[in-house]
Amino acid sequence: MVQLAKQSKSNLRGIVLKHPFLLVMLSITLFAPLSLGQQANVASNMTASGPTAKTSRLSEAEQGRFDELRQRGFEALYNLDYEEARRNFKELARLFPDHPAGPQFLAASLWAQTLNESRRLQSGLYNSDSFYANNEDKVDPRTVAQFREWTRAAKLLAEARLKRDRQDTEALYFLGATEGLKAAFATAVQRSFMGALKDGQNSVDRHREVIKLDPNFHDAELTIGLYDYVVGALPLPVKLLASITGARGSKKRGLQTLERVAHEGRFAQDDARALLIILYKREERFNDALTVARELSAKYPRSYLLKLEAADALVSQAAVERQAGRSNEATSAQREALSIFNDLLRSNTTRDTASRALDLIHFRYGEALLAGGQKEQAAKEFLAAASVQGAEQNLATMAHLRAAQALDLAGKRNEAISQYRVVLARPNVYDSQDEAKQGLRAPYELKAQEKSVQE
Repeated sequence: MVQLAKQSKSNLRGIVLKHPFLLVMLSITLFAPLSLGQQANVASNMTASGPTAKTSRLSEAEQGRFDELRQRGFEALYNLDYEEARRNFKELARLFPDHPAGPQFLAASLWAQTLNESRRLQSGLYNSDSFYANNEDKVDPRTVAQFREWTRAAKLLAEARLKRDRQDTEALYFLGATEGLKAAFATAVQRSFMGALKDGQNSVDRHREVIKLDPNFHDAELTIGLYDYVVGALPLPVKLLASITGARGSKKRGLQTLERVAHEGRFAQDDARALLIILYKREERFNDALTVARELSAKYPRSYLLKLEAADALVSQAAVERQAGRSNEATSAQREALSIFNDLLRSNTTRDTASRALDLIHFRYGEALLAGGQKEQAAKEFLAAASVQGAEQNLATMAHLRAAQALDLAGKRNEAISQYRVVLARPNVYDSQDEAKQGLRAPYELKAQEKSVQE
């Protein structure tokens, strides 16, 4: 049996890169940051409320200042204002130098900003298995060094408290959150998937310990709920293999746990809601995803990402209505989605983050138009994405590819060929050059599921 377990672990490593959902499980906090950039890492000294809860001793005034800085910092982070977020987190670290929160929050803000600048905070960009190829992205070494410095500091501070008291639930929580953050950085920023295995699992294990010590510490259930969902959603052969190594889960239980955090958590409520948007869409519960996206968007109006998530849910809902023959409902949902894109593109205020992400907005607008069968208009939006001054270069390459495919579908073969050649002249992004070569050999055709969406 021991030999079987060892062999299973070896096999698991061999197939892990072929199943994006398994990668999410192993990095455990991935989709919270991929969708919106917030992680369940914001417990304060008063989070634990059960009889076994252990907290650091802060005066009432100190506790109030701690909570104020945390709240202001994360409100800025949700609104994608990273400089303001870090100003608050640095002040928190200065005032509470023995608390792991300051450096952990700073590391989370750096990670979220890095993802946003590489246009990886919008969940719809992660549908291609090619993203999960076994190679690492080049990341500014200064960013990596700063991230490691802050996570190392947070880990040491949490461990120092645990040496004094093994039942310090808050310290244990922050230790797990830091390990989860390290796994998420390795996965989503560096795309070093196997390197995230240990940290991702450790994060879940730490938070399970927290719940054993204090069942009312609901914020710690966020990683546990995500783990349950992801393991429960694995393909059956992978799930059976994973079970030999002790990994068991349930989609239903995972969703219920995340919903509990969304309703009963203290500081991780919005993080749970952010995750639920993604998981509801995976479950084709598009109305539920839209409801949550609207709620968060109203709370954090400067986040263009939340508006994009709402638009994406509407586009998906339109496809469902179209397949069911409810053309009026489909048209209404599609029209509302396109209205969101138009509003974002008209935004030009300095405080509105949309004005700094026009490449991504044009790209997602193109995807929405293509899903609605508006091929030529979609091609125009893809080309607009690639033409935005300062456009993220990987996204620009994908925009040229999608423009070529949309032009093929519109019957504009010569223009499509021109765009495929542009892709081949650029650095390879995921499998873009393979798709471009295929497009040069024969006109692009919609896959079966894409056809059903448009019909």
